[in-house]
Amino acid sequence: MAEIAVLGVDLGKNSCSVVGLDGAGRVVLRRRLQRDGVVKLAAGSPGCVVAMEACCGAHHLGRRLREAGHEVRLMSPEYVRPYVKAQKNDERDAEAIAEAATRPTMRFVALKSEAQLDMQSLHRARDRLVGERTALINQLRAILLERGITVPQGRRKLEVYLETLLAEECVPLSPRTRLLVEDQQAEWRELDRRIEAFDEEFAAEARTDEAARLLTTIPGIGPLNATALVAAIGRAETFGRGRDLAAWLGLVPRQMTTGGKPKLLGISKRGNVYLRKMLIHGARAALPTLSKGETPLGGWLRGLAARAHVNTVVVALAPKLARIICAVLRSGQRFEMRAAAVS
Repeated sequence: MAEIAVLGVDLGKNSCSVVGLDGAGRVVLRRRLQRDGVVKLAAGSPGCVVAMEACCGAHHLGRRLREAGHEVRLMSPEYVRPYVKAQKNDERDAEAIAEAATRPTMRFVALKSEAQLDMQSLHRARDRLVGERTALINQLRAILLERGITVPQGRRKLEVYLETLLAEECVPLSPRTRLLVEDQQAEWRELDRRIEAFDEEFAAEARTDEAARLLTTIPGIGPLNATALVAAIGRAETFGRGRDLAAWLGLVPRQMTTGGKPKLLGISKRGNVYLRKMLIHGARAALPTLSKGETPLGGWLRGLAARAHVNTVVVALAPKLARIICAVLRSGQRFEMRAAAVS
């Protein structure tokens, strides 16, 4: 155990494969252990680098190993895959994780605190409820359309129409279908209540958390976006510059370069899908106000809107917001919009 310099752990739901490398990169240990066994093994060894993929349960185990005096390095599974030799199995995965952790150009994921994981769980629960509500609304529209009833687009328009429809004595629905629609309407209201409770909790957190409060000063960043960003990236210490955050969110163009001829395609759509979606929604909400302002950003948006579709402008604004977010978090200062210089 004293020879181990890097300990690679391939995490599983119950059992984990562990591979230890010495200072020269030779494999000196191969074991298959339970999760608690990994902690016991690390506790009985001197401080070393413990490498894992950033997956479910990695942050909790990483905090326990860090408390035991080890240096924990978490990596994206995408970056570990090229180091897997020959056929894939758990032992080779653990060896690839240990080898990837030794590379000087490897990018690591910061360990998240318990509070950050709690906030991420709340956002995922809310996102699930929103998806359930959307599916329920689509099913209601389909039921009505099968009876020859079409309702204009918009959640609020459908809600008002159902209230009017069910209040009438003569309804163009069978008695059983009417009961079904009433039941789904009650389910819809319950989903609205639960989603609103999450929104109120996020608003309260944004008022008390310093980093989230700073982010809400940015146009297009409300309590929902602010709390989700702080839970995911903290103070943005792992990003060297704002563009790195935009690239991590998948908001920069994909490159297809060969023979020294660069070609830029659509955004890469890598990274956290939820954060990217929320940031684009925030950019869409902030676009009308920002494009009217006499600021450098407003002038850039007006020029872009004159030659591109509004959706293109929204997606182009999102990485700009990501850079502002990174700057605000790293500096700890509020965002202030500056007027354009008069020539």
